[in-house]
Amino acid sequence: MNAPHPSSPLASTPAAVPAVRKAVVPAAGLGTRFLPATKATPKEMLPVVDKPAIQYVVEEAAAAGLDDVLMVTGRHKRAIEDHFDHAFELEQALAAKGDTVRLDAVRDPARLADIHHIRQGDPLGLGHAVLCARNHVGDQPFAVLLGDDLIDPRDALLSRMLEVRERYAGSVVALMEVPPEQVHLYGCAAVEPTGQDGVVRVTGLVEKPAPEDAPSRYAVIGRYVLDPAVFDVLEHTAPGRGGEIQLTDALQELAAVGTVHGVVFSGRRYDTGDKADYLRTVVRLACDRADLGPEFVAWLKEFVAGLADTGTTGRERSAA
Repeated sequence: MNAPHPSSPLASTPAAVPAVRKAVVPAAGLGTRFLPATKATPKEMLPVVDKPAIQYVVEEAAAAGLDDVLMVTGRHKRAIEDHFDHAFELEQALAAKGDTVRLDAVRDPARLADIHHIRQGDPLGLGHAVLCARNHVGDQPFAVLLGDDLIDPRDALLSRMLEVRERYAGSVVALMEVPPEQVHLYGCAAVEPTGQDGVVRVTGLVEKPAPEDAPSRYAVIGRYVLDPAVFDVLEHTAPGRGGEIQLTDALQELAAVGTVHGVVFSGRRYDTGDKADYLRTVVRLACDRADLGPEFVAWLKEFVAGLADTGTTGRERSAA
C-alpha cells in the first residue's frame, strides 16, 4: 500500500480507533416529489414491497453492528416512531390466531436496535440534521444513512466503510461513479489513490457541480461514517446551496486537512427518492423474493411482451 499523503495527519495510523456503534438516519424531509401520497404519510414509510423504505435502512445499520439508531425527524413523522415501537394490541391479536410469521414481522422493527427519535425543527439541510444529533452521539464516531438510498444487503457497503474507518480514522464517504450528465445531482469528490483497491483519499468536495466544473465522476451517495470533529465544523458552516447547511461543505473542510477517505461502491443501490427509480426498486426487490419472485417474474415477462406486441402503454390500451 502507498503511504498516505505526506501532509495528511494520517501518516501514522492511530493505535486504537474507537468502534462505531451509533447510526443517525435523517428523516425530516417533506417528500414533495411523492405528493399527494406523502401529504399525511412520511415518504420514509412508503412501502417497498411489504416493508417501509426506512426499515431497510435500519436493517442495514443493524447488520453492520450498529445497535444504537437515532432518527432525526420532523413534523407529521409520528408514523415512523410508531413503526419502530411495539404494537401490543396487534401483537396480541396475531398471537391469539397463532400467526407466528406475521407476528415476527410486526415485532422485528422494534427489535432491530435501540432506536431514538429527535425533531429537527426547521428544515435547514442535511448538515443541520446531522448537527441535531450532536448531544446523542457525543464524542464518538457515527454513521449516517440516508433513507432515499437503499443498499442491497448482499453488498455490505456499510461494513466495508467501517473497516476503512478503523484503518485510517477520520471520516469515510461512499462514492459511486456516475455518468457525466448526472454529476450535477450529487456532491462530487476530488480523489487521490491510496494504493488500496476501492479506497481513495478525498481531497475536495463540490455540492452539485455543473458537469464542466466537476472534479471527477465520483458522486457521494447516502452513506457516511463520520468523525465527531464534523460537529465543530458544522457549527460554523454557513448555509450553502439552496440556503441550507450542507454536509458536503463541512466534509470539504475536513478533506482539506486529509482526514476524509472514500469507498468506491459498484454494487446494487436502489434510489427511492425518485418516482421512476422507486418503481424500479419495488420491481427489482420483488423479483428477488423467493416467495414472490417466480410468479411475479412470469407475469412481468408476459406483461412486457404484451407492451412490445402492441407498442402502446397501458393507459392507451385502456382508452382504445
